[in-house]
Amino acid sequence: MIINDGNYLTGKCLAAMPNMDDERFANSLIYICSHTKDGAMGFVVNKKIKEFSFADLANQLPISTLKPIEPIDLHQGGPLEKIRGFVLHSTDYIKSDTIVIDESIAVSSSIDIITDIAFGNGPRENLIALGYASWAPQQLEKEIINNSWLVTTPTPELVFRTKDEEKWQKAIDSLGFDINYLSSKAGRA
Repeated sequence: MIINDGNYLTGKCLAAMPNMDDERFANSLIYICSHTKDGAMGFVVNKKIKEFSFADLANQLPISTLKPIEPIDLHQGGPLEKIRGFVLHSTDYIKSDTIVIDESIAVSSSIDIITDIAFGNGPRENLIALGYASWAPQQLEKEIINNSWLVTTPTPELVFRTKDEEKWQKAIDSLGFDINYLSSKAGRA
């Protein structure tokens, strides 16, 4: 079941405006997994965790490996529940806990997907995020009106295969205009 009915920003990305006041989100690109009248949730997809590795994560979980685990990047998914893991992934991997966002991207949060990734049996493409970002009802809409975020349409190429340090700029470039010409001031015509 695909949950994006087109009325909200589920399946879109938010690119932080250059004037973002909140340092936690400066130059962030956030993939929105859920956006309804009740609020929104998403994951920062362009900020790696440097002080904690996938092997560290696997060692904290009941995953026993006979051979060393290949290095896999972990991402700072957001400021909430930083020890909770989520996996954005391609839709070639669907389990009972998987939520399909659109035809090419899904999200799972069970230990099974982490185990499958560790053993090379996971989804073809994946991004592991620790933590998440969340907005109360109407909060995200107000932030967009106040010029905190630009809404972009992501591709699997952008989310999974683009270098983290290039994702924000590529998302901005996909909008087709020079962001330097935008005003940092909110207003209404």
